[in-house]
Amino acid sequence: MGEIMGQRIIEESVPGKQITLAHVIASPVTDIYQSLGIEATGAIGILTVSPFETALIAADTAAKSADVMIGFLDRFTGSVVITGDVQSVEVALAEVLRAFKETLHFEVVPVTRT
Repeated sequence: MGEIMGQRIIEESVPGKQITLAHVIASPVTDIYQSLGIEATGAIGILTVSPFETALIAADTAAKSADVMIGFLDRFTGSVVITGDVQSVEVALAEVLRAFKETLHFEVVPVTRT
């Protein structure tokens, strides 16, 4: 919040239809799996979507498009974590981005990788 000449300005974030993060951790350290409470299966894929409820659609699309498991899903923050081998995680993320862009008309980001 800020004030300009006696006026009060309120700034708030309004989520649009977007995927703001699509990232592959190709070879995560074991501590990450332990912290998330999920089985170590190779790579981890991370998505952040808004509106947050579309995390359900993202997880479903990912699971149907490649041999991945849903490690975490939060419809209150729009976070999705998937696991599997590197190629499967990359395929799943790419398909989620394609489906969201073409079918749901979302703004998407490219997949990044570490």
